[in-house]
Amino acid sequence: MPDFRPRNAFLAALALTSAALLAAPAVAQMPPPPPMLQGTRLVLNVEGTVTRVPDIAMIGAGVVTQANSAAAAMADNARRMDATLASLRAAGVAARDIQTSTLSLSPRYVYDDNQPPRIAGYQASNQVTVRFRDLAKAGTILDALVAAGANQIDGPNLSVDKPEAALDEARTQAIATARQRADLYARAAGLSVKRIVEISESGAIEPQRPMPMFAMAKRAGAAADTAIEPGEQKLGVNLAVTFELQ
Repeated sequence: MPDFRPRNAFLAALALTSAALLAAPAVAQMPPPPPMLQGTRLVLNVEGTVTRVPDIAMIGAGVVTQANSAAAAMADNARRMDATLASLRAAGVAARDIQTSTLSLSPRYVYDDNQPPRIAGYQASNQVTVRFRDLAKAGTILDALVAAGANQIDGPNLSVDKPEAALDEARTQAIATARQRADLYARAAGLSVKRIVEISESGAIEPQRPMPMFAMAKRAGAAADTAIEPGEQKLGVNLAVTFELQ
């Protein structure tokens, strides 16, 4: 009778090797163990904040029209919206800064006593989101929108266009705050700070946007223009910093 033991041993070894290879990724994905401390662990939650003047504004501008028929409401809306978009382009707003956000058509109902509702006409709405990269020109553009037929304006929503540098400054500030606070705790406990063991960022602080206002800026010999006051905006980050004290 032939002896199959060598082949069986080979198959068993192959199965073990395959199982080890399959298990390897799972082992590699496990998080590293927490660092070993010889001294006292101190965990501080700190925030770093900076302020910047917003340099970009988002405003919703649109046209709402009503007519007896759906076709008439849409046609009138399209005509006035074309004029609105033309005024934006004439004011120098780039195509990439204009995006359609809402387009709707809905019936208008009349409710009489003891009668089922009936359709009395239709309402069409078309709204675009406009991004202003030069806030100094925002008022002039808003006035041009209204003159062109826009009858719905929402906003503005002010923000910092490229906040990365400001957030890095806030991170540096947060680490400095954590070090100062760790030194304070260490001195109070009769210890000293040995090292930073771990740093984790839990997320950016939501900007505290100022309450934007449309204002009328009057100039001698000129009509009143709509103006936007940008104010200041706070940006920041939250950090959890772990120290070892000795």
